[in-house]
Amino acid sequence: MSNPSRPRFHLAFPVHDLEAARGFYGGLLACPEGREDPGHWIDFDLFGHQIVAHYAPEECGGAIANDVDGKKVPVRHFGLLMDWTDWENLAESLKTGGADFLIEPYVRFKGLAGEQGTFFVIDPSGNALEFKSFRNDDQILAR
Repeated sequence: MSNPSRPRFHLAFPVHDLEAARGFYGGLLACPEGREDPGHWIDFDLFGHQIVAHYAPEECGGAIANDVDGKKVPVRHFGLLMDWTDWENLAESLKTGGADFLIEPYVRFKGLAGEQGTFFVIDPSGNALEFKSFRNDDQILAR
């Protein structure tokens, strides 16, 4: 659900198969569908944000990754900052649903500034999504 006082983002991204995208975003992530142009694109509501899967197989491919905490984090990714309980519930739902975790749920910077839970999943077209939560929202940009 969205907060009307906070701007919402819009993100368009490439997919190699619209039905596979529908299964991942509409099914596994339970994002309600919006408009679509069959064979071209599908809108999804990602927790109040509009994301659009565009059929563009030539744009899909392997992601470049950087080392972060000894893990390979894809440079190109998108996702959400969530409430801690919502983050835990989503992680459990995705585990149960058979999500392909690129990075399993874990807590970074435990006991330090910026303590956060994070995990990465990958969609059928190779797009990486990060879902994270901070123990304290005041620490989101803490150094």
